[in-house]
Amino acid sequence: MCGIAGSMALRKGVTVDPSVLTRMTGTLYHRGPDSDGAFLADGLGLGFRRLSINDLGGGSQPMSNEDGNVVMVCNGEIFNHRELRAELTAKGHRFRTECDVEVLVHLYEEEGTGLLRRLNGQFAFAIYDKALRRLFLARDHVGILPLHYALTADHFVFGSEAKAVLEHPGVGREVDLTGLDQVLTFPGLVSPRTMFRGISALRGGHYLLVQDGSVQEFPYWDLTYPRAGELEVKPDRYYVETLRELLTEAVRRRLRADVPVGFYLSGGLDSSLIAGIAAELAPPTDSFSITFPQAAIDESRHQRLMAQKVSSRHHEREFSTADITEGLQRMVLHAETPVKETYNTCSMVLAQLARESGTTVILTGEGADELFGGYVGYRFDRLGRGGGRGGGDLGEALEDDVRRQLWGDSGVFYERRYHAWREAKLGLYSAGVREAFHESDCLRFPPVDPASLTGRDPLDQRSYLDFRMRLSDHLLSDHGDRMAMSHSVEARYPFLDREVVEFATRVPAHLKVNPLGEKYVVRQAAQGLVPPEIIDREKFGFRAPGSPALLRAGIEWINDMLSPARIRRQGYFDPGAVERLRARYTSDGFEIHPHYGDDLLLVVLTFGILLDTFSLADHG
Repeated sequence: MCGIAGSMALRKGVTVDPSVLTRMTGTLYHRGPDSDGAFLADGLGLGFRRLSINDLGGGSQPMSNEDGNVVMVCNGEIFNHRELRAELTAKGHRFRTECDVEVLVHLYEEEGTGLLRRLNGQFAFAIYDKALRRLFLARDHVGILPLHYALTADHFVFGSEAKAVLEHPGVGREVDLTGLDQVLTFPGLVSPRTMFRGISALRGGHYLLVQDGSVQEFPYWDLTYPRAGELEVKPDRYYVETLRELLTEAVRRRLRADVPVGFYLSGGLDSSLIAGIAAELAPPTDSFSITFPQAAIDESRHQRLMAQKVSSRHHEREFSTADITEGLQRMVLHAETPVKETYNTCSMVLAQLARESGTTVILTGEGADELFGGYVGYRFDRLGRGGGRGGGDLGEALEDDVRRQLWGDSGVFYERRYHAWREAKLGLYSAGVREAFHESDCLRFPPVDPASLTGRDPLDQRSYLDFRMRLSDHLLSDHGDRMAMSHSVEARYPFLDREVVEFATRVPAHLKVNPLGEKYVVRQAAQGLVPPEIIDREKFGFRAPGSPALLRAGIEWINDMLSPARIRRQGYFDPGAVERLRARYTSDGFEIHPHYGDDLLLVVLTFGILLDTFSLADHG
């Protein structure tokens, strides 16, 4: 895992300023503290920061092919590199290192952009073809690793994180109001939107070609569920055994590293299953957990139970409200977005705990819930209770219109009734934002291709939406990659192995959610590897104290961030609405529902931190 950045001139005669490239790359030091590198030629600059994982002494970048006509920088891992290397060596290609990503330059020589169909990994890369004077950039299938870009008058600019792109003098510092509206409406940002006007995030499963002054985006992979009647159903045993085999191979691939590999233990099924498989493949290693003094959200008993099961060297850290307030500003710096939950600060401390122990690579259980029906919404869909419109005849008609706009089908229900939420949300915005809301309303822009939902089982529809709208740009981005890399730790996700993901689309709905519970096939695959107490427990979502706890702590700087004067000066939210939220959140007995409630005040607070951190302009 590393950080990449660069720029390419969009017309002849324009050069790249090496000092700008150095500043861009420097913002990514946390992604790669071990070394740096650069390539400059013909209106192109590629910058690199390295976190050494494979071939510690020989994996420096940028890398090139034998004659230097193909030059590459890559952030990530190619997990099937051994097989690809053997194939390419047999064809006569010469490798200079043992680093996994070197296969990219040689595979590009053989297959051009078609190399993407051969990869199993997590990556974001840029390859420059000198002969074609073309820059080819791609993000992995799922969108595990980030890649941001912007167009200026003269340059195409890119970087692993938006902060690198912002260092280019041609890129402005303004809020993307549609991005803000997405955060308030959906689980989080949805690529290509970011919080920065003019900066886009390349979508997972897509690539870009920059050539002759133009920038074109192309899809190369998507999560594809069968339509009704297309799935050939096999015996239940086949799915359980195949999932276990695929997960075992996925973990085996992700244990390959020249540095220590550990794992997170949340106390839930998914991380425990990954730990159980890892323990069968390798000697006992280090495990890491967060505990809480509040019994209602603490999972330490189950975390320790799994650590004992696999004989890991277990490290845990108790987390308090004070830890949240101390880490909130740094968290926003790395997340580059406002958030609705404080648990990102816990993830940041987990990464710190791993790094301090000498562990550079971590395995986690992310992805199982979205692929195998792990959230409560899947249960409601199976029971046929997810699609109510509400609001009488007119309310139902207006809600139908919104759903058709978003999903191409008024029968698709995801997360909330959007028409009613649009009206409620407007009350939080300032008068100035409301005046221009028609232009920034995120419900005007379908976040996914509706064709991906048409004719699919309701459970598969929800899985697709969770995969594209919750997992990639939230759980894997601001919560996953960004928090791990804040302390130079690489997170790897066996459930998101390409073969596991594609297999999950062929598992019948009744093996995901049935009367015996959610993620049924995963629970069966975990038998013998995970203690029954963990397999049989109900899902316990990882959460941490929210803004009500922060307000009750009486932290001066937080009160200042939410003060009417500051809110009015910034110009994005209505000071009166924010004050009403503060009064409600601090009232006796108030709690935000862990599944159905949004911590709107935390969004306002972390948005204010974002404005200050990135020197973004006030509105109005």
